[in-house]
Amino acid sequence: MIKVLVADDHAIVRRGLKQILADTQDIMVAGEAGTAADVTRLLREERWTVVVLDISLPGATGLELLADVKREWPDLPVLILTAYPEDQYAVRAIRAGASGFLTKESAPERLIEAVRKVAGGGRYVSAELAETLASVLAGEAKGAPHERLSDREFEIFKMLSSGKTVSEVAVELALSVKTVSTHRARILKKMEMRTNAELTHYAMRNRLVE
Repeated sequence: MIKVLVADDHAIVRRGLKQILADTQDIMVAGEAGTAADVTRLLREERWTVVVLDISLPGATGLELLADVKREWPDLPVLILTAYPEDQYAVRAIRAGASGFLTKESAPERLIEAVRKVAGGGRYVSAELAETLASVLAGEAKGAPHERLSDREFEIFKMLSSGKTVSEVAVELALSVKTVSTHRARILKKMEMRTNAELTHYAMRNRLVE
């Protein structure tokens, strides 16, 4: 039996995922988590076959929770299921240790297939993502400007692009204003931009913020 932990901050989404997987005989959703702290607690209390993880939960920033999970439980398959499109997070998620990546627009049958595949030690990605990953590994893909950023820089870039100030970002991420300012300077340099307005325009054009 594949024992699944579903982690998503929306109760309705968790219920829907449970209903989809309940129709199978070999998969059991044995736990739910709505926050990063819940994920960590449940992983420490029980043994799981697969974690189905939303990429953004209260108490964690972007891919940080994924990195924490893989650091403490390196052999535990994590399937990312998120509303974010592949071009935003998929390559980063796979690099961070995810065994698979699905968007919430995917058909229910794909979720069942993905859970079974990663539970068996495989990887599950779309054909388009597989091609992108192959190009990245071959060194052929130059990537968009935002792909030059580290995971932390990417999170701060998205926050700044959505209109938050350096001070607001510092408070939300529990960092000093100086640290966030340093990250901002690096982001602007890597992306060859000068102002937050340019970052916002770029982010909107590339569907990185709403």
